Amino acid sequence: MSHAGAPVGGLLVLVDPVARRLDGESVRIAKDVLSAGAVAKICLPDSAEEFARALARRGHRQPVIVGDDRALVRAVGLLHRERGLGDGALALVPVGPVGSLGLARSLGVPQTAVAAARAVLDGTARTYDLLVDDSDGVVLGALRIPPVRGPGRGSVRQVGPSVWSAYRSLVRTLVRPAATAGVVGGAGGQHHRLRVEADGVLLADVDRPVADVSVSAGGDGDPMEVVVRTGGGFAATTVTARAETVTVSGTDFRYRADGAMSGPVRRRTWTLRPGAWTLVLPR
Repeated sequence: MSHAGAPVGGLLVLVDPVARRLDGESVRIAKDVLSAGAVAKICLPDSAEEFARALARRGHRQPVIVGDDRALVRAVGLLHRERGLGDGALALVPVGPVGSLGLARSLGVPQTAVAAARAVLDGTARTYDLLVDDSDGVVLGALRIPPVRGPGRGSVRQVGPSVWSAYRSLVRTLVRPAATAGVVGGAGGQHHRLRVEADGVLLADVDRPVADVSVSAGGDGDPMEVVVRTGGGFAATTVTARAETVTVSGTDFRYRADGAMSGPVRRRTWTLRPGAWTLVLPR
């Protein structure tokens, strides 16, 4: 815990464009509560670029993000890349569909505009760990390399033999190379061919199918937890490790971080940054 109450420099209230379009009433409530309790500069950027410029020009104001999980991750990422996370705490007023606020809930942010805005004014900052990858991307909560989805199957309308043959030929040409390049079939479906290392210790290699990988910050500076599920059927095993860094490499893979999909990439390393950022929460 660090400071309490709104900073002397006032607030920079950054309203995410998506939040403004989806729930203007919650945005209005947040602006009214914040403006009534502190000196607040309200910014209504129309694009991610304007959002970034406004955040960079915050001066001594405390940034308050009005938006969903992606808006918060965007702000933390921008501040990380400008080495500004140590300048002070961030605050969030979550506005968006329920499915886009899972990270906010897990961090302890109140889920209504009124309660969250009051917490900005009267709350206390809590320090959180951060995962940073080798492309300078950030992960606030958890990331996962999910199981590979097999090709969809459904009913197909009967067509003439020549058309059907042409269709199958086209599918084989377009789909099969992509489906088999980075995965292998197994009793439980398709799997990745990946090498997973945690602090240099090998947890899985490309000679054994990997079903999925999950990584999450331990919290309070503890090492992150790495869980790898390998094999399939009766040969399935789960390997768990604690580490400061984790590297995944192999054939192209996609990963889900803080609810958003990224990739494909062939190699990615994530490093734990203990206590890298702070967020204002209720007392």
